[in-house]
Amino acid sequence: MNLQVTTFRGEPRIDSRLIAMDLGNNHKSTIELIEKYEPKFQRFGVLPFQTDKPKAGSAGGRPEKFALLNEDQSYYLLALSRNTEIVVDLKADLVMAFREARNKETVSNLQYLPLYREMHDEVKALALRAEERGSTTPEKIFHINANKAINSAMGIAAGQRESLTLDQQLLLTTLQAVFRNQLKVSLDAGEGHKEAAKKARDAIVEFVKYAGSLLIGSSSTQH
Repeated sequence: MNLQVTTFRGEPRIDSRLIAMDLGNNHKSTIELIEKYEPKFQRFGVLPFQTDKPKAGSAGGRPEKFALLNEDQSYYLLALSRNTEIVVDLKADLVMAFREARNKETVSNLQYLPLYREMHDEVKALALRAEERGSTTPEKIFHINANKAINSAMGIAAGQRESLTLDQQLLLTTLQAVFRNQLKVSLDAGEGHKEAAKKARDAIVEFVKYAGSLLIGSSSTQH
């Protein structure tokens, strides 16, 4: 399945080029069809068009126009196509793609964001402990380092959190809790900021090593 859901102004969307690809159609024909029935597509919500830089070696080198379709608009596009086996399979893929997008949004709203805030509340306490012991490092550096440590443990780069799978997002959420809990234990025990931060980093690395592979597969975690 090539369907990758993206987020446009807080709403899950699918690039019309991906749908055309899965249908085995030329995207030019697909975008012309969308433009022809644009008023009808707009009955299902705002229909944003985007342009992309031309691919290397493409004829004419003109920017490519595409649409970001919401769930209903995607199904309507398929309704304009003959109900072939490919279309039937694509409808099933769309259902799964948008379902995963909704599940990821639920995890983000109910688990990731609250735990993200709680973790950084503890990081704030870590920065205060450092200040009490003579450190001049700005508080924001502690927050940046905490995020970097979690990204490193997961083997992802900065900016990749938006594209995580549901399983990866669940692991990310759990690592925030592990990092926060270890920080709290260390700070409550009166440990210094360097030791507390190291123990928190070690805790999430150990968690990924022994439990992360069970959640998202050994090939997706560091060893």
